[in-house]
Amino acid sequence: MTEIMMPWSAHINLDNGLLWHPRRIITRHLSDMADMYRDPDAVKAELESRDPLVYRVDEIEVPQEVGHLLYSVTVIYPGKVGDEFYMTKGHFHVREECAEVYVGLQGRGYLLMQTRDGWCTHLEMQRGTVAYVPPYWAHRTINIGHEPFVFYAIYPAQAGHDYRSIEETGFGMRVVERNGQPVLIPNEQHGG
Repeated sequence: MTEIMMPWSAHINLDNGLLWHPRRIITRHLSDMADMYRDPDAVKAELESRDPLVYRVDEIEVPQEVGHLLYSVTVIYPGKVGDEFYMTKGHFHVREECAEVYVGLQGRGYLLMQTRDGWCTHLEMQRGTVAYVPPYWAHRTINIGHEPFVFYAIYPAQAGHDYRSIEETGFGMRVVERNGQPVLIPNEQHGG
């Protein structure tokens, strides 16, 4: 017999993007992502004085099985490493046939996406943007503004996260600041 889960609710603070009563909190400091940025000298210089919090994910966990939906709120803080904007690690889903939906709550950001064969694209996000990440696309979010970039994500609970593929090959594009604006440039270190 199928076990019946009781309904429940949570609260998103729309002023700061924090989820009230998350089941799990994930934080990523610069030291957790040092190899993700293109300028190792800028990473080293920053880490000599401080280890800034780059992003935080407040997540509601449910059973990781077909039929359930997992949701979270991510806050990417404003900042850069050298000229490259703060970003999430990025990932494929372990179950690559699973899609994901993002809803912009605050700030400005890019949603960078890439297929395994190297096709890259991006969407700009802000408050009210609803972005769809189709199956088979890796995805990374980048804060391109001067305030926290906050978004809500929802996806099948069985999707899982494959960070290793991105750690090994990176994304084919990077987002850097040029003349005060975000610009996509080719990633010279892209291994895919």
